[in-house]
Amino acid sequence: MHNYHSYADPALLQQIAQGEQAAFNILFERHRAKLYDYLFDITKSREIAEELLMDVFLKIWYGRELAPQIQNVDAFLARIARNKAINFLTTTARRKHLQKLVAYGMAEHVENPAEQVLAEKEYQQFLREALDQLSPQRRLVFTLSREQGMNHSEIASTLQLSRQTVKNHMTEALKSIREFLVTQKGQHGLLVAILFFTK
Repeated sequence: MHNYHSYADPALLQQIAQGEQAAFNILFERHRAKLYDYLFDITKSREIAEELLMDVFLKIWYGRELAPQIQNVDAFLARIARNKAINFLTTTARRKHLQKLVAYGMAEHVENPAEQVLAEKEYQQFLREALDQLSPQRRLVFTLSREQGMNHSEIASTLQLSRQTVKNHMTEALKSIREFLVTQKGQHGLLVAILFFTK
């Protein structure tokens, strides 16, 4: 039985391509901690980070014939992990129980009150910038709904608009805010968009 611990990553990849599970296990142990930290930083959930970590390495194992073509293992793993995380977060935006899980993980992660205050300030700044991109009427409808707590009928009555018009304004406002946060604020903006604008 080979001792693969002394092998550099390219040599391990060659062995993995030949189906050597022991070499795969060494590669996994060598890179798992850094990759887990990266995924946890994005998802703020230990459970989700662990699950995505397994998915990343399974992708290598199932496509092991191509493993020797990987030039930089760290960069390759980071890219696959990022794609897995973004796919997960995008799915989360459409599934309420996953939203709650991510939200719980984020809340659990922020243990320092000062960090909580900073996170809230950052969220408020992101929101102000996103609202600035809206037309005046859509911004007003959004503000009345999310900050004043008014329902669609109340907003329609206040602004003398039809309820359907108010609903359309809210739908477009939320879509615009999500798109702004994702394109302008990257992964952090994506988390904000999921947790606050998919209700």
